[in-house]
Amino acid sequence: MSVVSRRRPRLVAVPAETDVLVLGGGPAGTWAALAAAGRGRRVTLADKGYCGTSGSTAAAGNNLWYLPPGGRSRTEAMAAREIAGGHLTDRQWMARVLDRTWEAVEQLAGWGYPFPVADDGTRQRGSLQGPEYMRLMRRQVRRAGVVILDQSPALELLVDPDGVVTGAAGVRRQQAGERWQVRAGAVVLATGGCAFRSGALGLNVDTGDGALMAAELGAELSGMEFSCQYGIAPAFGAQTKGLMYQFAVFTDADGTELATAAFPGGLLDVQRAALHTQVYARLERAEPHLQEAMRWSQPNFFLPFDKLGIDPFTQRFPIRFVMEGTVRGTGGLRLVDDGCATTVPGLFAAGDAASRELVTGAISGGGSHNGSWAISSGSWAGAAAAGFAAGRPVGWPSAPLTPAGGAGLRAREGRGDLRYEEVVATVQDRVLPLRHNRFRTGTDLRESLAVLDSLWLAVVDGLAPSGDAHTVTPIREAAAMLAHARWMYRSALSRPESRGLQVRQDRPEADPALAHRIRVGGLDQVWTTAETITIPGLRRAEEVPVP
Repeated sequence: MSVVSRRRPRLVAVPAETDVLVLGGGPAGTWAALAAAGRGRRVTLADKGYCGTSGSTAAAGNNLWYLPPGGRSRTEAMAAREIAGGHLTDRQWMARVLDRTWEAVEQLAGWGYPFPVADDGTRQRGSLQGPEYMRLMRRQVRRAGVVILDQSPALELLVDPDGVVTGAAGVRRQQAGERWQVRAGAVVLATGGCAFRSGALGLNVDTGDGALMAAELGAELSGMEFSCQYGIAPAFGAQTKGLMYQFAVFTDADGTELATAAFPGGLLDVQRAALHTQVYARLERAEPHLQEAMRWSQPNFFLPFDKLGIDPFTQRFPIRFVMEGTVRGTGGLRLVDDGCATTVPGLFAAGDAASRELVTGAISGGGSHNGSWAISSGSWAGAAAAGFAAGRPVGWPSAPLTPAGGAGLRAREGRGDLRYEEVVATVQDRVLPLRHNRFRTGTDLRESLAVLDSLWLAVVDGLAPSGDAHTVTPIREAAAMLAHARWMYRSALSRPESRGLQVRQDRPEADPALAHRIRVGGLDQVWTTAETITIPGLRRAEEVPVP
């Protein structure tokens, strides 16, 4: 009789040193790891979960901004995005993303991704199924010789005496919270955005940890006012597949029709109605032949309906709006060159950890633009990090390192008497509701900031890990969510207009004089500065006071 082994899989040893350390194992992180390894560098990838299964893409998948080179389609697509994005995009960056996406899709096909083929033989390469996509990416990363540290969330960055990022430290969940530390020639942050643990499918790991680590070293962010993206989900599920709702008719509790189309303007009306009534949807505008295609293309969307015996095409069902924050919003770390460098030497950012204003402007990148951005920025950041590591002075591996982590790791007054659950609850109360975050006013923003700023002082003074090793990660996550809320609302207050995702009830129109990007940074004191836009190309723009 054969005996099946029940031994736990052998844990990968943590290397003491690597050339490039990638934090995050989603699309951006895996593309970054491949790019760095392809340039002959030693690469280590540390993921908060299991690389290949954690995060928003692995849970669902996404479309891609995938257009053939040449012709009018690309030019028209970029022009349309410029207008929709409030003229905050950069056409040079959009063109680079389109080029890189086209190349990357060819790579995926060569690696064996099962792209479907239409009945007429046309190759369908504009979307990716998350499980297959990320399974393939993990396999490619391993084949490239990258060391993968699963279940190893990073907590803080390490810097040398010159202020250059030279590694990171974190914990290993599968080893009772044992600490890890890796010295690296360069670090790529691909840790995702911040969705404030709103419950959207696959997004609870996205708590903004990377941006907090970067900000502790003075990194700047941009586009944080455009981080109020809400997805539609059935009230009994977590799947936020917004594209399906273009076929919906929305009604209130009494059955009165609210809107027949969620895109583009009708959705805002539905969200306003949701402030006062339970909203229902029915996908009745989808023709029978489309219904079959919808089920085939996004089968996980229909799982909660099938489990409850609900036909969403013929029966109305209650919906809710789920905060998706900077994951499907826009804001993130500001990039200063074509290699996705941040304002901190040795630190690069990719995917949802980086601002997507250059490509999406003031509106959400959804699945398509953000999906292409993850591929592109990950590739560029990994290559640039490899080059940076190769060019460091010979003595960098022996330089003394200083841990940069603060809030949630080391209480300023050493008390550690504040509970992280209280911090999370207070932040969510000010950020998740539509009334605070989707429909903003100057008065409400100031009230929220008064609460959040006061809470930050309490966090830096009294929030720190206790003896329980398993609480260190959620404590750090609570501090990161609080930091994001403050950056978002300070930026929103500094943009006294409505533009893209930002809806200011007290400033309902867009102001042409405010067609600039807003940089934000700081922790104890959050600051904002306007960045004038120079096109073509991305250059360090003159800083002027924000009105």
